Amino acid sequence: MYRFLLTPRWLALNLLVVLLIPVMVKLGFWQLHRYEAKADRNERVSANKGRDAVPVDDLFAVGRDLTGDDQWRRASATGRYDQAHEFLVRHRQLDNELGFFVVTPFVTADGTALLVNRGWVQNPDSATARPEVPAAPGGHVTVTVRARPSETRDRSGIRDRDGLPEGQIMRIDTDALAKQLGYPVFGGYGQLAEQTPAPAEAPTVLPLPDAEDTGLNLAYAVQWWIFVVALVAMWIKIIRREAAELEAELAAESDGGSGDGPDSASNSVALGAAAEQPEHSERSDRDLPVGPKTG
Repeated sequence: MYRFLLTPRWLALNLLVVLLIPVMVKLGFWQLHRYEAKADRNERVSANKGRDAVPVDDLFAVGRDLTGDDQWRRASATGRYDQAHEFLVRHRQLDNELGFFVVTPFVTADGTALLVNRGWVQNPDSATARPEVPAAPGGHVTVTVRARPSETRDRSGIRDRDGLPEGQIMRIDTDALAKQLGYPVFGGYGQLAEQTPAPAEAPTVLPLPDAEDTGLNLAYAVQWWIFVVALVAMWIKIIRREAAELEAELAAESDGGSGDGPDSASNSVALGAAAEQPEHSERSDRDLPVGPKTG
């Protein structure tokens, strides 16, 4: 009965359904992971934004990336900026406008450096021109930063690009940048919150991120899984309907092609009786007696 599933049309439909199901399941889990990541970040920002600053050595270590629980915590250090090795991070947004992050190594008293994102500057008029970047404060400076993890390629999804102008980079990958510096570098980096002395001009300090809406991602995840259930139910319904229609057609063909049933026998008897009736009448006329002839 279900041999029709092996026809080319049904094979194509079955293949489409089989391919769509795992795709929709995966999209549901992708939205679920986005929901969990946003919820986790919101929780960390909320938990750590009001905590007191700790010495930079308490959060950061050379050769070790920042741990998840320490993200957005405040850390403080005293040292000097090494502006000669400053980096500009391309394609970074602030208030929906593209520009650069300004990342300057901050060398602490023991000679270990922390990469500090001093803030955001606007794109120049030309793609090849260098943006105007306010200089970092000279001499000894005390900074307070928000702890951030290294922007590895896997974590950020940002790829390297060849042919960039000198000093420009695509992401704040601590291990990669440390190879260009002649001193040890803490893992992760710091997002500047405040510094003393404060310069007259400085890049725009980045604010703490707003809490992200997580409801839509959770709703989208459930929606994709509902689509999977609906697709499977519709697929089964179509198959059963097709099978029922084929069964009805076969039954109709079987009934129409049979000539040995009761109705056929009755018709044969009636036709036989009708065929014999004229002969009987004709014989009766011949057998009637002939009366006397009248003159």
